[in-house]
Amino acid sequence: MKFRTLSLLMTQLLITTSMVMGYVAVRANDKNPSVQEKAGKVLSAEVPVKWSNMTLRILKGTQGGSPTYGSRSLGYLGLAMYESAVHGTTTYKSLAGQLNGLKDLPQPEKDQKYNWVISLNASQAYLLKQLYEHTPDANKASIDSLENAIYKSEKNKEIAERSARYGQEIAKAIFEWSKTDGGYKGYKRNFDSTYALPSGDGKWQAPPKGQSPVALPLHPYWGRNRTFVSSNGQLEIPKKIPYSYSKESDYYFQMYEVYQMRDKLTQEQKEIANWWGDDPTETFSPPGHSYNLATITIVTAKADFFKATQTYAKVGMAVADAFINCWKCKYYYHAQRPWFFIFYNIATLWNLYWPEPPFPAFYSGHAAQAAATATVLADIYGNRMNIVDDSHVGRPMDTERVVEYKARKFSSFWQVAIETADARLYGGIHTCHDNEVGLSEGKKIGNNVNALSWQG
Repeated sequence: MKFRTLSLLMTQLLITTSMVMGYVAVRANDKNPSVQEKAGKVLSAEVPVKWSNMTLRILKGTQGGSPTYGSRSLGYLGLAMYESAVHGTTTYKSLAGQLNGLKDLPQPEKDQKYNWVISLNASQAYLLKQLYEHTPDANKASIDSLENAIYKSEKNKEIAERSARYGQEIAKAIFEWSKTDGGYKGYKRNFDSTYALPSGDGKWQAPPKGQSPVALPLHPYWGRNRTFVSSNGQLEIPKKIPYSYSKESDYYFQMYEVYQMRDKLTQEQKEIANWWGDDPTETFSPPGHSYNLATITIVTAKADFFKATQTYAKVGMAVADAFINCWKCKYYYHAQRPWFFIFYNIATLWNLYWPEPPFPAFYSGHAAQAAATATVLADIYGNRMNIVDDSHVGRPMDTERVVEYKARKFSSFWQVAIETADARLYGGIHTCHDNEVGLSEGKKIGNNVNALSWQG
């Protein structure tokens, strides 16, 4: 098995979609986007983007963050964004009755006007404060401030009140549904001291130099949670290469590849490892990075309001289901990470580039959620698209590793997924096998999200 290269030659997708800033109220019973188009007032994605940015600010600024709980939150927030506005267009339709256990949702009143921007605005403010009730008061004040500023854009008081009320009804219904998924208030039980880790050859142990100050496994039961898409919860657990310390085995080869990579890392590979590290104690986490890629795509493509809501819904649910399935697999095999194997079987003085996260290895969560994200974004926008990921631009230089955080350019969504996976090999966190299976499983998960009936 040879290490893959990152250089991919892709043609640029030319985007000519126009975006006009502004808000408009449309009839809920008509669901007719031509009302906007004829008036030259196609709804822009400005407000969905603002709420995405606020969401990531809360993820980053709330203590006790984890990629698992963060992914769950993004799944519900993206869905609420979509459902709070879907009745304003004929292009898309509600997912009520299609998702796992979500039978129905509140409906807008017939023959009444709604401002769908105000509806979305209210849904995001309500749900974000419910999911992050533990965020500092200053963050809650920021949420309220954004909600109030957007609410004031509708001068018709009756329409504003009706629209905000409907958005809150959608958010409340989705929040009540979320309470039964197994991850409700999961931030209160990140680490379980009662969980009995199995022992034996090839089994995971808490790392001596880990990413977390707590030497306990993160969310060992997360894989039991309800997926958004029923078919994702029915995917079989993939097979892994069996453990062996024999130098002729595939297992040993995988670990030896990680060992060799550490000594020959290029500066670019170090930058890639840092860029996709996404430590949830310092950043908005891996699923947050994917949600921000959705924003970058929306802005780059000049997507309209309704297409933006679909984008956030797809990405949010895809990363949420990816983490559930990945965690199910992690705590099925309890597979060790490279450091312990290399220490006992190859070299005692070897050290990984990036600190280990507090959970088993197989398969890679970074790879799975990145592949799920790439799959749903490609379904909406086409795979070939030039994007610039500036998610970490402005972060202080990593002086320990002598790495600056510089924007990264891509010509396709799958190129992003591959680089995300490769970053974990560079960091010494995962083998190529972990990454390849993660990419494959993530693609399945994204395809199942795409297979929902989205069109109106």
